[in-house]
Amino acid sequence: MSLFNLSEKAYLLLANGRVFEGRSFGAKGTVIGEVVFTTGVTAYQETLTDPSNFGQLVAQTFPLIGNYGVNDEDDESNSTYLNGYIVREWCNSPSNFRSEGNINDFLIRKNVVGIHGIDTRALTRIIRDNGVMNGMITTEDVYANKEKFLAEINAFSIKNAVKTVTVPGVFTYEPEQADLTVVLVDFGYKRNIRRMLLSRGCRVIVVPATTTAEEIRSLNPDGILLSNGPGDPAENADIIANIREMTKLDIPMFGICLGHLMLALAHGASCEKLKHGHRGANQPVLSLAHGTTYVTSQNHSYTLVNDSLDPSVMTVTHVNANDKTCEGVRYLTCDAHSVQFHPESHRGPLDDTNPFDAFIIRMQTYKEER
Repeated sequence: MSLFNLSEKAYLLLANGRVFEGRSFGAKGTVIGEVVFTTGVTAYQETLTDPSNFGQLVAQTFPLIGNYGVNDEDDESNSTYLNGYIVREWCNSPSNFRSEGNINDFLIRKNVVGIHGIDTRALTRIIRDNGVMNGMITTEDVYANKEKFLAEINAFSIKNAVKTVTVPGVFTYEPEQADLTVVLVDFGYKRNIRRMLLSRGCRVIVVPATTTAEEIRSLNPDGILLSNGPGDPAENADIIANIREMTKLDIPMFGICLGHLMLALAHGASCEKLKHGHRGANQPVLSLAHGTTYVTSQNHSYTLVNDSLDPSVMTVTHVNANDKTCEGVRYLTCDAHSVQFHPESHRGPLDDTNPFDAFIIRMQTYKEER
């Protein structure tokens, strides 16, 4: 008898009333979230532990998940922040020299409710064609409780995302030899951002999202990195105001993903929600300066409104080759640049780590001149 038949029956109910019947895996329970899909073929553990997935029910488009197992090294954070996990098939007998367990036990340990055995291709087409929508994973009978469940689903929204996932205090990480000091403002950062800085000789001071410009100044950094993170950027009005003050410090700044968006909002730009977001390790991004297209890793729901970018304040450096959305900005009124994609690319290819190197050069120049 297969594992599919042994596990408890589960349902995925979408806000539009569509029901997918499958089987439960991972933790048990009923969860509601925003249903999104990611096209990553590998790095499912990084997906599960990426704080940017806060409040979401994440569906993997790749049909087999868990085939190389899980381990303690590949977590991008200390916890899981997504609300639920959706796969076509999970592998209970992983094969990899780094494997320390299977994904089902990992989900149970992390208290993540999952469903497997559904048609993830059909689900992806619904989200792609109709846009991101809320949904519920449950082992309860959705047909008997459908109207009640739909009311709960439609009432759900992601709120206070950044302030939920950010660190509770200040944490310092030292490389073998520290040449530069970077303050990493944590909006939900992935550990590989920290690793990329440490590998380049940076002392990394991770601070909470609400840290003020004056508090950052007192740490005497050579650079400020605004991290990735979850939720609607515009929800964070107080943090955006802080970022505006940070730009007045004349310290080199670098923004990634959510940090990229909020840095632009601090300069008068606006953002909008994408129909189904950019999630996966195959997003093509064109560097306008070099005429080079990079294959990048991305995980975001929002993008900058191109018409809201003031050319006297900022210059667009990168665009998405598929939909022409803004993927990078260089600022003319302060020493800052940002990218929408993930240049640390831990769950995708390593095509574009150059933004980190450019940040290092700017910090070295700043340190020499001050």
